[in-house]
Amino acid sequence: MELWIDTETYNETPIKYGTARYVRDSELMIVTWAMGDGPVQTIDLTAHDDIHDLLCAIDSADTIHAHHAFFDRNVLNTHIKCTSIERWRCTMAKALSHSLPGSLDKLCEILQIPQDKAKHKEGKELVQLFCKPRPKNSKVRRATRETHPEQWARFLAYAGRDIAAMRAVDARLPGWNYKGRELELWHLDQKINDRGFAVDLELVETAIVAIDREQTKLAYATYAMTGGEVASATQRNALLEHILAEYNVALPDLQGSTLERRIADPDLPDGLRELLINRQQSTTTSTAKYRALKRGVTDGRMCGTLQFCGAGRTGRWAGRTFQPQNLPRYALEVVAAYWGIKTHEVKTAHIEQYLEDGIAALKAGGADLVFANVMGLCSNAIRGCIVAPPGRKLVVSDLSNIEGRVLAWLAGEEWKIRAFTDFDNGEGHDLYKLAYAKSFGIEPEAVDKQKRQVGKVQELAFGYEGGVGAWVTFALVYGIDLEALGALAYDTIPDGVMHEAQRFFDWTVEKKRPTFGLSRTAFVVCDSIKRMWRAAHPQICSLWKELEAACVDAVRMPGVTIQCRKFKVRRDGAWLRVGAPSGRALCYPQPKVENGKLSYMGVNQYTRKWSRINTYGGKLVENATQAVARDVLSHNMPAIEQRGFDIVLSAHDELIAEAEDCDLWTEERLSALMATPPPWALDLPLAAAGFEAYRYRKD
Repeated sequence: MELWIDTETYNETPIKYGTARYVRDSELMIVTWAMGDGPVQTIDLTAHDDIHDLLCAIDSADTIHAHHAFFDRNVLNTHIKCTSIERWRCTMAKALSHSLPGSLDKLCEILQIPQDKAKHKEGKELVQLFCKPRPKNSKVRRATRETHPEQWARFLAYAGRDIAAMRAVDARLPGWNYKGRELELWHLDQKINDRGFAVDLELVETAIVAIDREQTKLAYATYAMTGGEVASATQRNALLEHILAEYNVALPDLQGSTLERRIADPDLPDGLRELLINRQQSTTTSTAKYRALKRGVTDGRMCGTLQFCGAGRTGRWAGRTFQPQNLPRYALEVVAAYWGIKTHEVKTAHIEQYLEDGIAALKAGGADLVFANVMGLCSNAIRGCIVAPPGRKLVVSDLSNIEGRVLAWLAGEEWKIRAFTDFDNGEGHDLYKLAYAKSFGIEPEAVDKQKRQVGKVQELAFGYEGGVGAWVTFALVYGIDLEALGALAYDTIPDGVMHEAQRFFDWTVEKKRPTFGLSRTAFVVCDSIKRMWRAAHPQICSLWKELEAACVDAVRMPGVTIQCRKFKVRRDGAWLRVGAPSGRALCYPQPKVENGKLSYMGVNQYTRKWSRINTYGGKLVENATQAVARDVLSHNMPAIEQRGFDIVLSAHDELIAEAEDCDLWTEERLSALMATPPPWALDLPLAAAGFEAYRYRKD
């Protein structure tokens, strides 16, 4: 007995404030429903239609299906009848778990649902008319069945077609990744989203005041520094024109990485440096999260911020509204400036005291009296908005270098797997030191802190077939001066590697390919480091080629299962499936091989449109590694809940949970549960580290 259901609501609160916030104040106008393949029933609550049959259907149904079930389930529980989460199914979550978009009308288009069943685009106009307040200059503030009777009749018909579209979409979606443990995981996801996390609203509100005040100061400073030519540092084009005219410096853009490089240039005029610093502080986008929290909190908690399988093929959670998956890292240079020390000297204690001082100053309304960079402070303090409610504490734990461990395990890079195990047992060296030592042929004991940082960037940049471009990107994030590194490391590169890198540089210049603004020396050293890392990781490098070859062969031979190390690859109809050790499959819709190159249909990360995407071995391995890392984390989440932890957030390799304040050793217990290998990966070395905090902090 399957019940299909859809709701239409009215609210003056925008849905962008968050589903939980929206539902609380919504008015339920229409409910459409159907049992199984039966006829669609429409209830117009504005006409006081009887809901007795609907209540009977809810009671008798084994499962209740909706598209974006978090919305309809909460609407139903708020206005009509409470139902258990375990009975619910979500066609949006089912689509996302197979690498398809979540939009119902987009799914109808992709899956070629017949027009009589497809979600009509006219519906968007009707939703705009009836579900939202009319523009302020409109004579009718709210459109209703009385004010717009003809459109209301079409709206009722449109609502019914949603049920038909939903059933048709569900029938054409595969079920590989939305059953068994994955379905149970989605039910847990719904509980976590319902639970939400506690928010320090006092910090939120005082930070917003401080940001607004600082933005005004920065705008005035920009106006003064440019002689009135630029009213605010956020005026990109005007600022670029002023810099060119005043300083004869042509900047390609004003992106963060460009600003960082220019500000660090010792030859930059002081006036221009001050202007660029002003721009850098003015455009700190992370501070917008404070407003998202203020708008979305209900009863002291922010709910509905996680999207199950929202991250493409990997199945990782994505963020919604507040975007908890994308909280900024601590800007160590801002912390260092506060203490008057160098960035590499910053310790955890410095960060914690800086945050305590900063949050106290924000709440007292005097942050600008103590802190030179108020915008940087507010960006760093965002994590502090996530707090423990009275009588509870936050317990945070993350899996240590989970992608590095999973990649080595999937590839069978035995020396690295042993190195992780030895390090966890207190018998081996740090893996970033080992990565550097293995590449440069030196002893791990000779790797100092600066060289270890290079080893860390090696691991991040090169594991998925990245080259000099990837190296440059990560080096900027971790503050590595590539020109200085080039001068320092040039004489340490083996002759054979150096000659290959030099030839590659000459070829790059000849073909007019990007050299990323690097000098010849710096480029050659970066490429040499890449080559040495690859030489030290033969199994990982061969996995890139093998997995790509297996996928190409599978596309050409539908229905044939191809074993590729720990993966099973097969094309089934319009899908290329890469079966992971957990039993879940990475899905690539409508795969194609042209001129030996593999592509598939997906959502372009830049245009956000459904289009053909080219891929290669390193990207396939990256998808697979992140998917397996997600499966490791999610496998232990039910056990963590059963052991007394209330999970409030999941962010990549990290879990944040609430526990009773009187519980002992909670961080050790949580970390031990997270680091328990799943039955399909008993030989995967895992480690986790955690801490307790009344306020969420992480360096």
